[in-house]
This record gives sequence, structure tokens and C-alpha cells, in this order.
Amino acid sequence: MPDSTSTSELHLPGLAAAAAGHAVQAKIDMHHHFCAPEWREWAERHGLVNPRQLPPWARFDAEDSIRFMDRVGIATAVLKPMLPAKYHSSAQLREAINITLLSMLEVANSHPGRFSFYVPLFLEDAEASSWAVRRGLGQFGAVGVNVTANHGGVYLGDPSYDRVFHELDDLGAVVDTHPHNLPGSPPGTATAVPGIPNFMCDFLLDTTRAAVNMISRRTLDRFPNIKVILPHAGGFLPYIAPRIQALGRFCDPAVDPGAVRDHLRRFYYDTAGPMAPAATLLAHVPAEHVLFGTDWPAAPADTVVDFALPALDADPAFTPEQLTGVYHDNALSLIPQLATV
Repeated sequence: MPDSTSTSELHLPGLAAAAAGHAVQAKIDMHHHFCAPEWREWAERHGLVNPRQLPPWARFDAEDSIRFMDRVGIATAVLKPMLPAKYHSSAQLREAINITLLSMLEVANSHPGRFSFYVPLFLEDAEASSWAVRRGLGQFGAVGVNVTANHGGVYLGDPSYDRVFHELDDLGAVVDTHPHNLPGSPPGTATAVPGIPNFMCDFLLDTTRAAVNMISRRTLDRFPNIKVILPHAGGFLPYIAPRIQALGRFCDPAVDPGAVRDHLRRFYYDTAGPMAPAATLLAHVPAEHVLFGTDWPAAPADTVVDFALPALDADPAFTPEQLTGVYHDNALSLIPQLATV
């Protein structure tokens, strides 16, 4: 990808129709899902997944991904690895992570400049997570780690994760987060409420719970060198910020209103979703902390192209300079390593 001194525009193949002859933003997609084909074959072989129950988008194809990226004007995508299975042992989990890391490294090496990736962590297994941090960040050149908002009902910010967070803090790591089904949801179900997919509402609440728990536990104060990215514009967090400030004293530990304001400004937020108009978010968050994300292929291409992108381009809350930051420059400021992928 181009270096940080040429951040504004890039002509990419396959964009003529979409760009109508104009130069397009050299976007960095910070929310690009990845399910390794090698992992899927391995997991099926070991009886860990039923291929009929995997979502249709859990079939990553690099060429399909690049065609989508070229259509949207994405120079580089950061892969968010998905390994949706219940593992029988720590050794089996490490094998799954290793297969995924090797697959992402192969994709990145086969398409120079187009892909980078996060290390998947399963925080309920501190030993495997520590090993994955060393292997993924230290040996494979990953640009950060990816964690889910909760692991078995234990949310980010919980003291049981402190050991891994100390290691991440020592490395100044980027910690990318992603929601899943709420605790207590029946395994393998996509609809806790009949007819309403869990990703419609429950995922946003999952992210919000994780963020509030991190605020309550003063995670960013205790680990000041990490950078936490909240997906989907922070879920409901920007909309309930005044409620947390007013009622945080009823949490345990109590939440100081100043800590709410401080953490909201220190979190990073991606635009995947698509997100709501940005005015409420920007009332609490510096525009430099907003990062472009598509949620592809979980979000279909037509959702990104026909809905999310036009809404983001036309959002009156962003100045043109701020929008350039959202699409590209903010990601480089957060992860300078992306300039040399």
C-alpha cells in the first residue's frame, strides 16, 4: 500500500464504474472478517463444527475479497479471524489458532499490500492467549489482537483477564473487539427473539456491556498503553453515555462521571454496521478515533455499497478532512505498521 505521505487518493483496478472516472479514497478496512478455509476443513474433520450450521460468509476467498475491496476503494483490509467452535483442550485451541495464523500470513504474503491481520485470543485460556500473543505479534507480524466482548459471560475488563492485558500493555498492543451472542443464549442459535437475528440488537448490547465494564474497571487507566477498538460505532455506548454518567454510582465498582467521559474519548470506534449518523458519537469522541470498517462479508456487498458508504460520505457531522481521516489516516496513526504491509 502507499506510504503515509500519499494518503489522499488511489486508483485501484475494478473501480471505474463505481468511481465514474474519479479518484477514490485509499481506504483501510479495519473490520474485514476472515474464516480460514484450512481451519474450517480441520474443524469439520475433528467434529468441532457442522458445516451446515456455519454462516454462508464463513467461506473466505481471497479473490472475492479483493474484488469487493477494489469495488469499494479499499487499499488494505485488516482481517478479523473467526474460529467459531468449542475446543476440547488448550492444545486443540492452540492448533486452531496456529492454523488460522498460518492461513492469514499466506493470504497477506500472496497479496502484498492488500491484507494485514489480528491475532485471535480466547481470554478464558490465559496460557493459550499468552502463547498466541507471542506467536502472532512477535513472529507473524500481526498488527493487533482480536477478542470477543465476553467469554462465557465474563466480560472484557474482568480481573481474570489482567494477566493477558498486562502482556498486551507491555507491547502497546491494539486490542480489537467483537460482539457475539449474549450470555445465556442457546448454543448455535441465531435468534434469541424469533424472527430477529441476534446481530441486529444483541451484538450491539454485547459491545456496550463490555465497554461499560471496562469503564467501571478503569481498564484504560490500568493498562494505559493498549488501544481498544469498539466495533459498530460502540454499540449503544454513545447513546447511553449521559445515563452512565448520571447513574454510574450504582455500579460496583462505582463509575465516576469523569471516567466515563475519559474512556469514551480514549476508545476507538469502527464504522461497520452500517452505523447511525455520527453526530451523537462525535459529541463524545474525537473524529480521529473513528475508523472505517465494512463488516464484509458478514455485511453483504450491496449493504456496504448502496447503504453504508453513501450514508458515511454524506454524513454532515464529518468535515471532508475528518472523513479522509476516517477512511485512511486515522488507521495509520493508530497502526503505523499498516504503511509498510
